[in-house]
Formats: sequence, C-alpha cells, structure tokens
Amino acid sequence: MILHELTIDELTKKLASKEVSSRDAMQACLDRIDDIDNSINAFISLDRENALDQADAADSALKNGANHNDHPLLGVPVSLKDIFCVKNQPANCASKILGNFRSPYDGSVVQKLKQAGAVIFGRVNMDEFAMGSSTENSAFGRTSNPWDLDRVPGGSSGGCAASVVAQECFGSIGTDTGGSIRQPAALCGCVGIKPTYGRVSRFGVIAFASSLDQVGPMARNVSDAATLLGSIAGYDPKDSTSVPTEVPDYVGDLNADLDGIKLGLPKEFLGAGIDSEVRSVFEAAVKQYEALGAEIQEVSLPHTEYAVATYYILATAEASANLARFDGIRFCDRVEGDDPFSLYCNTRGKGFGDEVKRRIILGTYVLSSGYYDAYYIRAQKVRSLIKQDFDQALEKVDALITPTVPYTAFKAGEKTDDPLQMYLSDIFTISCNLTGTCGVSLPCGFSGSPKLPVGLQLLGKPFGEQELLNIAYAYEQSTPWHKERAPL
Repeated sequence: MILHELTIDELTKKLASKEVSSRDAMQACLDRIDDIDNSINAFISLDRENALDQADAADSALKNGANHNDHPLLGVPVSLKDIFCVKNQPANCASKILGNFRSPYDGSVVQKLKQAGAVIFGRVNMDEFAMGSSTENSAFGRTSNPWDLDRVPGGSSGGCAASVVAQECFGSIGTDTGGSIRQPAALCGCVGIKPTYGRVSRFGVIAFASSLDQVGPMARNVSDAATLLGSIAGYDPKDSTSVPTEVPDYVGDLNADLDGIKLGLPKEFLGAGIDSEVRSVFEAAVKQYEALGAEIQEVSLPHTEYAVATYYILATAEASANLARFDGIRFCDRVEGDDPFSLYCNTRGKGFGDEVKRRIILGTYVLSSGYYDAYYIRAQKVRSLIKQDFDQALEKVDALITPTVPYTAFKAGEKTDDPLQMYLSDIFTISCNLTGTCGVSLPCGFSGSPKLPVGLQLLGKPFGEQELLNIAYAYEQSTPWHKERAPL
C-alpha cells in the first residue's frame, strides 16, 4: 500500500480502522512533495510543522471517538489555492503585490473544512489573482502538467489540479470564474466541480470578479469530489450572495442509474476549432452514455458565440473595481514615490504582472465615461440572453454534455504572446459562470501521442449538483479513465 495513492474514501476507511494514521498520510504527502514538486511547482507555501500538528490533532480526535459520519474529512490532507484566507498563513494570489501578507482570519470555506476535520496544508500555485488559463501568470513561476512537464496544467487553479493528479494531496479547493476549476481538471485528468453561484460561500476568498467567482473542489474521482463539496457547501450569512437552500447528501445519494436521463448536446459547441482527437474522445463518451441508457438530444445555445466577449468585458470591469484596493497605502508591499499618486502608480506597476495589468486597463476602459453604455451595459444584456438560452435548453433536458476544453494541454509559452488564443481556451466553460449554474469536468479518455487527458463537461440546472454528480458517477463507474495515473 502506497499512502499517497489512496483516494479520500480509501484513506478515511483506513483512518477509521486505525490501519493508518493521519500523521502517516500527511507525512506521505510531504515526502511526495519533496520527491517531485521541484518538477511540478504546485506548492508555493507550506507549513510542515502546522500540517503535522493538525494531523496529530485528527488522530487524537479519532482515538477519542470522533468519526467520519460527523466529520467526513477527518485526518485528510487537503491543499488550497493561494486565494483563500487561512489565519496566520500566507495569501498572495500568486502576486508580488501582497508581499508578506498573512491572513488575520479564516474564511468561511476554511472554517467548514476545519469543521469537517480536514488537514489544511499548503497554498498551491495559480495564475495571478486567478487571471489566466495556464498557471503561467504567477510571480512564483509556472506550474507543470504532471502528464508532460513541458505542458501547462491549465488555470487559473492549475496548482490545485497538478497537486491532486501528482498525488501530493488527497483533494484540493480552487475557484472558478470562467472555467478555472473545470479547465485544469480536464487538462490534468481529474474531477473538478464549479457549484451553482451562491452554493458555497466566498467570504474569505480574495475577489477577482464578484458576480462570477465560485469556490469548488478538485479530486481524483467523483465520490471524493462529492465529499469535498458536501463539506464546503451551505448558507453563510457573511456572504450576501450565499443562498439559504438545503445541501443534499452528495455522497450518500450518489447513484449510477441513468434511466430516463436526457442529455442535451449543444450544436454550437461542436463546430470548428475543436482538436480532432478531442472530438473523437468526446464522441466516444457520448456513445457510452447512450449505452448506459441516457437519451441524447441536440439543443441550441444560439448566443454562445458572444460568451467570450461578454465574459471579458464583465470580468475585467469587476476586476478593475476589486483590485483598486491594492494601492500600497492600506496594505501590501509598498513602492515609495514622491507623492501619493507616484506611490500608487509605482506600487501597482511593480506589484502586478502583465496579465493583471492588461485586465485592469481593459476593465477600467469599459467602465469609463462614454464607453459604459456601449460595452458594459450591452454585455449585461447579452449575459441575460445567454442565461435565457441555458434556461430554455435545460427545460428540455436534465443536463448538457460538452467537451470541457477544445484541445489537450498545450506547451508552456505556446499561447503567452497571443492573449486572445489563451482566452479562447475557456470557450466551453465561460457560459456556466455567466449563467451562474453548476458544472463538472471529469476524465473521458486520452489523446494518442503524446498521451494527454481529455475532459468531459456536464452542465446542470441551478442547484442541480446532485443530479450532475450522479450523471458523472455513472459514466466514471463504467470507464477506466479515473484510474489512470500520470507517469511521475
């Protein structure tokens, strides 16, 4: 038995039987990080002593009668994207501008993870302030894809996906603003869930685009992802966008019965621009669903062609407003100037990376006098049309089935000189954030040479995570893809 290879479900059973300890599991993760993370660069901060102390506390709780029914993640090491506030731990958003900032409090998701018994260790790499699709936009260096170190893991939650697939942790929590959980999950070959907007609290998450950001889990299989989601979901009065709706028992209600299930295949998602191998693997996955008893119907999302433009107007506008607080005056690393304006410009000029600057400038432009109506207001109207498309399609079917990404993981540096091509990598994932509904990506096969993961995306109705998980679980249980391991 190799501890770091276990799933969350396998680990919790061994912890409950006292076959292994949480300290053993945590040490296995630390040893794994020591062995391979120089090549992956998933972790950008790691408090080993605190991690082992948490593990010892979990072992003590188990010894004193605590159980996994009440604390489903008790003793399980979980990594966090470097965007969450954990008391006395760094929260840099992979940026220079926050310097040596340490959070003075635990965010709500962190509190929930602790209540569930998780051993929270390590902040993992990301695109700076979650702005990117490759985890190349990081002040701490790029993260590599465990399947091919010359390729990107996706982004912005690339460190989360890489740490899960490289078996450096048992699960990870990331954020998804335009596909930042699902896209890296697809490119690395794991499961990633973007919950419905309002399902998981954003209190204690450093904001990028407040109407789009959502917190979600990444794991090796659907059951583990369901366990993580159940541990972090729920109403939070500290978050004004949180919705007071009941959280299902995602794991207990998992089933693989597809009888009567209708899946909608959006015709706009299968046009030009999809890699031939991705198309072939995806079509095989659709046939597998048919073999399992699902009915496939073609549906239309006619405003899909405007989704990328709409997203990059609205997201950058919100980023411009949210990132205005990083001014060098109230907090963050200050770069002095001769006057307050110079201080402000120097701090932001030196502290932010190129992609963040690009989006702040674009967002400020679309919000400026004379352009607000022409761009921002118009984008909001198109957003409403995109949501109408989704509502109408999901009246006819139970979920939508699409590729997650139009191609497999690309080489590092391949798209950095062409921001538009980089932005288009999120073309299948963005609409889910614009509409606020839920989505999941799971492995559905591999390309030929080189062998790289291909992701299948399921998009569901608002607060329809349980149904999505069941549909994903049925496919996963009938295929071997989730059992494949990167050659590390």
